Amino acid sequence: MGADGSLLRTQGLAKSFGGLRALDGVDFALRSGELRAVIGPNGAGKTTFFNLITGLLPATGGRIFFKGEEITGLPPHRVARKGIGRTLQITSLFPGLTVYENVWIAAQSRRRFFNPFVHFSSLKDVERKAHEVLEVIGLRDKRRELGSNLSHGDQRLLEIGLALSTSPSLLLLDEPTAGLGVQETREVARTIKGFARNMTIILVEHDMDVVMSVADTITVLDQGRVIAEGPPEEIQRSPRVREAYLGVE
Repeated sequence: MGADGSLLRTQGLAKSFGGLRALDGVDFALRSGELRAVIGPNGAGKTTFFNLITGLLPATGGRIFFKGEEITGLPPHRVARKGIGRTLQITSLFPGLTVYENVWIAAQSRRRFFNPFVHFSSLKDVERKAHEVLEVIGLRDKRRELGSNLSHGDQRLLEIGLALSTSPSLLLLDEPTAGLGVQETREVARTIKGFARNMTIILVEHDMDVVMSVADTITVLDQGRVIAEGPPEEIQRSPRVREAYLGVE
């Protein structure tokens, strides 16, 4: 952990694209075991924030610390090795493989050394992890189905499962309910709330019902800056948030 007790911390984090300032000096601190939601209008900088943390984009300025160690500028594979997992807005899985095979491959990727001459059935630790994840995301009974045959909601759950299979210390969920119907959204939210008891999570989400039902704390971004931070009930009452995010005064 960092000296301040934080699992993840950013100092003055900034990112510019030409003349556009996507992130403008973001200070952020996340405790271990917390479920933090990051919200804001389109273009507020939420996905850019995720991309900087995970090394997909280089920061223009500022620093990122994870478990007290600076990770600013590390490439994505090294960030993942440090223990940060992530899902994407666009569903990303292996559609031609079964649910179990998808999760097994993700779990196996955490092994530092891969021996092509060892039969997969001997990797009992990987097998245990795969079955554990399938239980957590509620897809154990669909483990033999192809990823392409799953409903959109179940594909979202499987994608979360792929990230969980890597045993991250911190999980970043980028709009996990995007494009889902009401019932599927409730199911994904219920699943997230279930495994959040044993995880540290940052959630980017537009569905405010989901945010208010699962988040411990909410950080609000607008035009690349943090304009508010606090528990859901406090954020709900904030006139500044209502004006920037909800479009009302």
